[in-house]
Order: sequence, then C-alpha cells, then structure tokens
Amino acid sequence: MVIKVFLASSSGSTAIKKKQQDVVAFLEALKVDYAQLDIACNEENRMWMRQNVPEEKKPSNGIPLPPQIFNEESYCGDYETFFDAKEDNAVYSFLGLAPPPGSKGHAEEDEEQEEEELRQLENEEEADVEEEGQEEEYLEETQEEETE
Repeated sequence: MVIKVFLASSSGSTAIKKKQQDVVAFLEALKVDYAQLDIACNEENRMWMRQNVPEEKKPSNGIPLPPQIFNEESYCGDYETFFDAKEDNAVYSFLGLAPPPGSKGHAEEDEEQEEEELRQLENEEEADVEEEGQEEEYLEETQEEETE
C-alpha cells in the first residue's frame, strides 16, 4: 500500500508549504512508503483529489487545500487530522498501516494480543476444570448405581 500525499509545488501560501513539508518530513522519518502527487502542475491529480475528499471533510467553499493524504484510494485526512494523529502517537492508524515491529504502536498491539491470549487460556482452563468436575460427578453417580 502506498500513501499518497497531494501537494502543491507552487503554492503562494507559506502556511500550506510548511504543512506539506511537515507531512513529508514526518513520513520520511518514519520510513513510510509514500508518493507525492502535485496538484499545481497536474490537472488529473487536482481533479482526483477534489473528487475523492469526502464532502463532510471539504471546507465551506468545497475546494480542499493541500496537503491531503490517502492510503491508495482510501481517504486518511488533511493536515489537521494528520497533526492530531501525530500528537496522539496514532499516525500508523491514521494512515491505515500496521505499525512496524518495535514501534510504540506495535508494542501496544502486542500487549493487547497477549492479554487476549491470556483470557482465552484462562477460559479454556476454567472449561477444563468444569469438565473434570462433571466427569467426577458422572463417575460417582455410575459407581453409586453399580453398588445399588
């Protein structure tokens, strides 16, 4: 899966340039496979981005500004939602990617999986104990019947 970051290479807005740089630098630091798609020089990219940002995520004028982030065809979010995910240490989840082994997000998933496995083992042990108790009751009943 490739993350697509829609950018404007020739934006006149310093704020947009900084946001784009922040997203790209962070993805590079995480070694996430991504592609930069320029909406300033490529009308196809611009139209695709505008058509695929969900209506509820578009600003009041209906034209989403870069950067916009997608995982293949799936919309992830804009800079603000990316920034929130970054602050919450949830960038991999935001991007729809599994965290790499050894990362904080991966360790949390491993912990959750271990806890679930422990719960399953405890449930199996309880079932075994219950089953053994039923077997003992059955044996006792059959022995009582035989002695009668």
